[in-house]
Amino acid sequence: MRRGLARLVPGWLRPAARRLYYLPVYVSHRLRHSGSDLVPPASLMFVGLGDFVAIGREFRRHFVELGGLLPRHRVLDVGCGVGRMAIPLTEYLSPEGGYWGFDIVRKGIEWCGSRITPRFPNFRFQHSDVYNRHYNPGGRARASEYRFPFDDGFFDFAFLTSVFTHMLPADLENYLGEVARVLRPGGRCLITMFLLQPESLALVRGGRSRLDFSIEIAPGCLTISAEDPEVAIAYDEAATLQRFAGRGLAVRAPLHYGSWCGRGKHASFQDIVIAEKGPAH
Repeated sequence: MRRGLARLVPGWLRPAARRLYYLPVYVSHRLRHSGSDLVPPASLMFVGLGDFVAIGREFRRHFVELGGLLPRHRVLDVGCGVGRMAIPLTEYLSPEGGYWGFDIVRKGIEWCGSRITPRFPNFRFQHSDVYNRHYNPGGRARASEYRFPFDDGFFDFAFLTSVFTHMLPADLENYLGEVARVLRPGGRCLITMFLLQPESLALVRGGRSRLDFSIEIAPGCLTISAEDPEVAIAYDEAATLQRFAGRGLAVRAPLHYGSWCGRGKHASFQDIVIAEKGPAH
């Protein structure tokens, strides 16, 4: 939802309000892709705006062209939702490769497990019972303490799309460490974020940005809502690069800046960071 409207809706009502607000978009893309049984119904949509299929294909291109994803890779999707990234990858990953996705919203996992896995057995989905005030208020684990359910060095490639944009610093630190742990040496990750640096800060302060990051909740960490900080969070770019380096993840230049702050047309809406895990010692 738009920022002003979101602030008027109580937190417990926002998932339903968000589905209602985006319903025309989902109806439109459902009509365009009505021949596919791998397009989930609007009732299962709980994040994001835009064409479900087109955005998935856009990111598949980013994974391959920016991240170096190969068909034989083992892939981790953190916050897989209802399969927006998984579905286009079924057309790319080979049987030698594989996909593992987890999310805190059980209904999305159940849909993916019932529709995608029977057709593509190397695509697996798992519910992660992590607390979130909007999407999983009964969750038992805290994001700041959650251990990904995978062995060290298991994956060649991992991605988090629009995950760190809703995470507080302690949660981000833990998830970044877990990404580094489950990647093999030389493995890569693609992570989307809102990065604060001179250009984006100037655009935000000048009123050009679609997101008014003006409320500091921690050093180098800004939100658009004091009442609901996790609705959208941005991080200082220099400090973020230090966080990656501290986990043994070397950020690959260039950073791929997004259009969220009013830059105009760029690779994507959010900023994209590609990083590679260093060799084992």
